[in-house]
Amino acid sequence: MSSDPVKFNYFAKASTTFQPPLIANENAYLGDIATSEKADPNAPISAGFYRLDPGTPLVYTYTYHEMKIIVSGSFDIEDESGQKVHAVAGDVFYFPKGSKITFTTEEGGLAFYTGQRKEGAA
Repeated sequence: MSSDPVKFNYFAKASTTFQPPLIANENAYLGDIATSEKADPNAPISAGFYRLDPGTPLVYTYTYHEMKIIVSGSFDIEDESGQKVHAVAGDVFYFPKGSKITFTTEEGGLAFYTGQRKEGAA
């Protein structure tokens, strides 16, 4: 019994070429570039990029679990408990389902995320 080999997906230079769409305010951009939804519809994960330019803070309540790594620039990230971090390139975050997070930036920032959700369900 043989099966076809499973191929991986490759997104060349995605952190510099992918332009996520505007999702909120005048300065918050987010877009999925990959999802496992077709391969595993019962437990999908989606991944992509989030960019915030200076301006209006983004307040977001997570309806799914998400991991985020800061790729460039910086963010000030605060939760409802008052925990606040000045996040820079290389920092990694886990946002549990139900957390309410405020993102701000003075210089702009880019992050890569992966969330336990269907594509486009952010």
